[in-house]
Amino acid sequence: MPLSEDHLLSDEIHPIDIVETLAEHHAWEFDRVGDDQIAMAVTGQWRSYSLTLAWSGSDETLRLICTFEMEPPAARMAAFHEIINLANDMAWSGGFTYWRQQSLMVWRYGLLLTGGQIAAPEQIDQMIQSAVAACEQFYPAFQLVAWADRAPEDALKLAISRAYGRA
Repeated sequence: MPLSEDHLLSDEIHPIDIVETLAEHHAWEFDRVGDDQIAMAVTGQWRSYSLTLAWSGSDETLRLICTFEMEPPAARMAAFHEIINLANDMAWSGGFTYWRQQSLMVWRYGLLLTGGQIAAPEQIDQMIQSAVAACEQFYPAFQLVAWADRAPEDALKLAISRAYGRA
């Protein structure tokens, strides 16, 4: 049965309820922080990512934040911000920012559901998968700029090249 069929049977569909069902379906570790917020961990190839999805009824937005720890040396911050900007130029479904005080790289996306629209489970699942895919794609480039003194443009070449096969 498609994921969407489970939710179409109820009269009231809350986006965070859909996210919780998706987390259970994928066997992701999660914590329902409140009625309007859920936090979960999704393991990628490079690392585990912390995701938080929150629903704001006042502006009818489902906000996704995907984070991972990153603490570039102070001397590399200018180049690090440059690689973030270059990565954002390539991203279509969200954007990166760096929260220096928390030492977190952050991928953010907001899904507007104005006018009482309802997000389909497949749509929310794609949001989550896209966030993790973006972090996976650019993680090596961020690392190279932060720790290997690589120029942002050179490091970005790694992010845009696709690997084929598996080692």
